[in-house]
Amino acid sequence: MSTSDSPVATPIGVRESDLEKVKYNSDGLVAAIVQDRSTRAVLMMAWMNAETLRMSLEQGRTVFWSRSRQEVWRKGDTSGDRQFIRSAHYDCDGDTLLFMVEQEGKGACHTGSYSCFFSPFGSDESNVDSPGPA
Repeated sequence: MSTSDSPVATPIGVRESDLEKVKYNSDGLVAAIVQDRSTRAVLMMAWMNAETLRMSLEQGRTVFWSRSRQEVWRKGDTSGDRQFIRSAHYDCDGDTLLFMVEQEGKGACHTGSYSCFFSPFGSDESNVDSPGPA
């Protein structure tokens, strides 16, 4: 994808009434599932806190909380594999988020795979029927 064809970040409306429905765990985090808007493939799961959720919505790009590094990280800032949010949802319990994104670059996984979900149970092979772009 050339620079001129790069997706554009589009902020998602932030309503306090929606943010109040999000339930964080005892560490102040909520699970965030990221799904490709076009292929419907589940790309990854990461954690957000109240700050990174708000940043994601306001900036139109996924921003997460790294539990291992104890810091904020915006997906793609170092890899170039950015995620542009096209819609954001919370589930019926408010304890899981879903982001429909336009994925830029080779994919979402830090291993270089399109999706983090490439290891099937019951198989010695990786990338068997890996959910990826058609």
